[in-house]
Amino acid sequence: MIIRRMPGAVPSGEESRSHTRSARAGWTAAGALALAALAGCSQAASGSGSSGAAPTSGSAATGAASGGSASTGSANTTSAATAYGITGALPAKLAGGTVKIALVRQLSQGDFFEQWLSGAQAEAKALHINLEVLSGNGDNAQQATYLQQAINEKVNAIIVDHGFAQTMQPVVARAAAGHIPLVAFDLQPGVAADPVIDQDDPVVADEALSVLKQDSGGKAQVIYAYVAGYRPLDLRNGAWVAFKKANPGIKQVAQIGVVNSSTVPQVADQAKAALEAHPGVTAIFAPYDAFAQGATLAVDELGLQKKVKIYGGDISTADIGTMTAATSPWVVTAATDPADVGRVAVRAAALLVLGDKVPLDIVVPPQQITQQFLLSNKIVNMAELRTGIAALNTPKIVPVP
Repeated sequence: MIIRRMPGAVPSGEESRSHTRSARAGWTAAGALALAALAGCSQAASGSGSSGAAPTSGSAATGAASGGSASTGSANTTSAATAYGITGALPAKLAGGTVKIALVRQLSQGDFFEQWLSGAQAEAKALHINLEVLSGNGDNAQQATYLQQAINEKVNAIIVDHGFAQTMQPVVARAAAGHIPLVAFDLQPGVAADPVIDQDDPVVADEALSVLKQDSGGKAQVIYAYVAGYRPLDLRNGAWVAFKKANPGIKQVAQIGVVNSSTVPQVADQAKAALEAHPGVTAIFAPYDAFAQGATLAVDELGLQKKVKIYGGDISTADIGTMTAATSPWVVTAATDPADVGRVAVRAAALLVLGDKVPLDIVVPPQQITQQFLLSNKIVNMAELRTGIAALNTPKIVPVP
C-alpha cells in the first residue's frame, strides 16, 4: 500500500519549488509496483472487530518475494524467547522444524511489503517454521495460481496477503475444502471460518482527522484524496463521511485521487489544480501515503507549506523522511508497523496448525504519528519509530504457544 519518493530535505521558497519539480523523477519502480497492492484490496468494505472466535481452518496474510517464490528454512538454533509473541518453549509440533506454511502475496516490492516480509520471516524463523514465499508480483492470476500450488503441496497452513476477492475467493474455498488452515490480511477470503487480520482502517482516518479538527478549530476548506473500490480506502472513507457530518464547519471543496503506476505525480498534478481553483483551502486529507506524498509535492511546488497542511495515513522510512523534511506540510499520519503485522500473521497461522483457537477478526491497532513527535525525538527510520512508540509492537496479539 505504500509508494515512496527518494527522501531528502526540502528547501524553502523558489529553491523548494525547483527541488520538488525534480523530485518527481525520484519515484522508484518498486514504488510503482507497490501501488498495485492497493488494488489487491478491491472488494466490498467491511468492518472489523476484536471479538474472539472458534478455531478456523485458514484465511490470508501478507508475504513477499521478488520474482516468484522463495523458501525460508527452519532455524533450530534460534531461541523462541527472542521473538515477539512467543511466550515459552515451543510446542513439539513446531520445535521439530517440519511445519511448512505458504505465504501467498499479491505484491512483494516496496517498503511496506519488504518490512512486512521481514517480520514474517523473523517470526517463522523463531517458530522453526519453513516459510515458503510465493508472490504474484502484481499479477492477480499468478497469485491465484500460487495459492493453488500451495494447496496441491498440502502445506500445513496458508497466509494470503492482499489480493482481488474475485480471483482469490474461489481458490480460498478449495483450501477450506482441503482442510488447510488459512489466514488473510486486507482480503475478505469468502470463507466464514477463516481469520482476517485488520489494521482498523477507520481508526487510521480518525487519528489523522482529530489533528485536522484541532488545527482548524473545526472550520476549514479541505481537498480530499480518495478512490473508491479499494477496501482500506473505502473503510477510511466511511470515517471521513462521518467526520464531515459531525463537523459541519469542515467543508470538502474538491476530491482528487488516482491509483495506477504513476499515482504520486498524478495526484500532485490534481492537487495543484485543486489548490489553484480553491485558494481558501488550508488542509488536504490524504489517508494513503501515496496520496499524501503527491499532495506534499503539490504544496511544495506551489510554495504553500505555511498555509496548507496534509493529514495522511500509513508510514515507512521514506514517509518519515518526507514528514521531517524542512518545511514539510505533512503534519500527521496513522499506521501500524508492517513488520509487526507480518509477525502477527505467522503466529496466527502457527496457532491454526496447532489446532488452537484464533479470533476471526485479528485487529492490529494503528497509532497516531505526528510530525512534531518525529522531530522532537529525532526519529529518521522505522527502527527508531518502533522504539519510540512501543504500541507499534503487539506481541500479545495471538501469542504462541
